[in-house]
Amino acid sequence: MTRFPRVLAAALAVTLMLTATCASAAPIPGNIAAAVADGSRPEADKIRDVNRKPAETLAFTGVKPGMQIAEVLPGGGYFTRIFSKAVGSSGHVYALVPAPLADAPADVPDFAARVKAIAADPNYSNVSVVVEPFSQLAVPAPVDLVWTSQNYHDLHNFPGLDVGIFNKMVFDDLKPGGIYLVLDHAAEAGSGGRDTKTLHRIDPETVKKEVLAAGFVFLGKSDLLHQPDDSHSVKVFDPAVRGKTDQFILKFRKP
Repeated sequence: MTRFPRVLAAALAVTLMLTATCASAAPIPGNIAAAVADGSRPEADKIRDVNRKPAETLAFTGVKPGMQIAEVLPGGGYFTRIFSKAVGSSGHVYALVPAPLADAPADVPDFAARVKAIAADPNYSNVSVVVEPFSQLAVPAPVDLVWTSQNYHDLHNFPGLDVGIFNKMVFDDLKPGGIYLVLDHAAEAGSGGRDTKTLHRIDPETVKKEVLAAGFVFLGKSDLLHQPDDSHSVKVFDPAVRGKTDQFILKFRKP
């Protein structure tokens, strides 16, 4: 009498496995595939694609032509160039860079220099650089997506910045239904924000709690960048893990 339930259970398990396999092999949208294949991208960026999986990550996010994107702390512009091509001429990318502190030395590096160079390149004419204090985050117009990658933990260490207020500003800068995507280096479970300054990591549950407190709805997470061999105990710049850290991707929506 127990044979058929067991057979059904086995069949269900196989079906689920095949479904998962098919889902993981789902085709990348054409706009994203073309953006990653863009010949204007630096070779150094292309080499990093193996670990960063930009096509799959943008597909999970739902980046579409015509979208307006605000990229928080774009760094060297690895994703900026990809966003620019993925949204196309009908879309726009705002690269948000913190303004120098009032008491900063005169010779402080221009953190916006690299992304300014991208915005000046005719290949990426739909990119604008916005330099402003992060305590007054604002974009010229409401956007469809606010994106931050490998930098959310740094927000915990900006002088005078309240992360709760920051997330509420992100909420205000999004259109209704807009997406807030947080990708970062994972810290030890239960560690909260303990390692944000020392190891440059943060507990994903802490991020989730902070973002939900700003009024967002949690849509889901992706394990695309999960690295089970990462002990979460060393700095992300350590040669042993650099480029191979365990990272989480959390997707939220503004109601």
